[in-house]
Amino acid sequence: MRILLAEDERELSRALVEILKRNKYSVDAVYNGQDALDFALGGDYDCIILDVMMPKLNGFEVLKELRSNKVSTSIIMLTAKAEIEDKVKGLDLGADDYLPKPFQVPELLARLRALTRRHENHQTAMLEMGNIKLNLASYELICDNRIERLTNKEFQMLEMLLTHANKLVSTEQFMSKIWGYDTESEINVVWTHVSYLRKKLAQLKANVQIKAVRGLGYLLEEV
Repeated sequence: MRILLAEDERELSRALVEILKRNKYSVDAVYNGQDALDFALGGDYDCIILDVMMPKLNGFEVLKELRSNKVSTSIIMLTAKAEIEDKVKGLDLGADDYLPKPFQVPELLARLRALTRRHENHQTAMLEMGNIKLNLASYELICDNRIERLTNKEFQMLEMLLTHANKLVSTEQFMSKIWGYDTESEINVVWTHVSYLRKKLAQLKANVQIKAVRGLGYLLEEV
C-alpha cells in the first residue's frame, strides 16, 4: 500500500514515515500543500494522510482541489483542529476520515487498515493468470497448491504486473509506486527484485513469465 504523507512538522513527519515503513507501507513525504497537491495529482496512491495547517495551500484547499479533479484516493485529515465545524467541513469536502492531534500511532494504523479493508472489499481477493494466483491478503503466491511467500516489494511488483497483465510496466513506474519519489535506492533494485520473482515463479513451475522489453519495462505473459 502506497501512502502520501503531507505534514509540515518535519520531526513528526520523519517519525511517521519510519513507523509506516516498518508496517510495510511505501511512503512519500511532502511538507506543504502545493507539493501535496502536485504529488497526489501525479502519483498513484492508495491513501493520503493530509494535514490541515500547511504552508502554500492548507489541507482543505488541497482536498477540495483533489476531489474536483476526480481523485478518489482515500484521504485521512490529520490536524490539531478538533472543532466539530472543521470535522464537518473536511468530511463534506470528501475526506474519508478525520484524526485530530495529538493521536496515538496504533489508532492511525488501525484507521489505515480500515481504509485498506474498505478498498479491498471493492477488489478481488485473488489476482490470477495462467496457473498462478496472488493472495492479496496473505502476500502468498500460489501455483497448483504450492505456496511461496513473497516479500513486501516482491508482492507489490507482482501485483502491479498482474493488474497490468500483458501490458508493459516501466522501471520508472515500479520505482515511483513501490520505492517512492524520494528514494535513495538505485534503479537496479528493480532488476534485482525481478530476478527474485523469476526464481520463485520457476520454483513453482508457473506457466507465466516476466518478460523484459529492452528500454521499455516488463510485462507478465503466459508461456
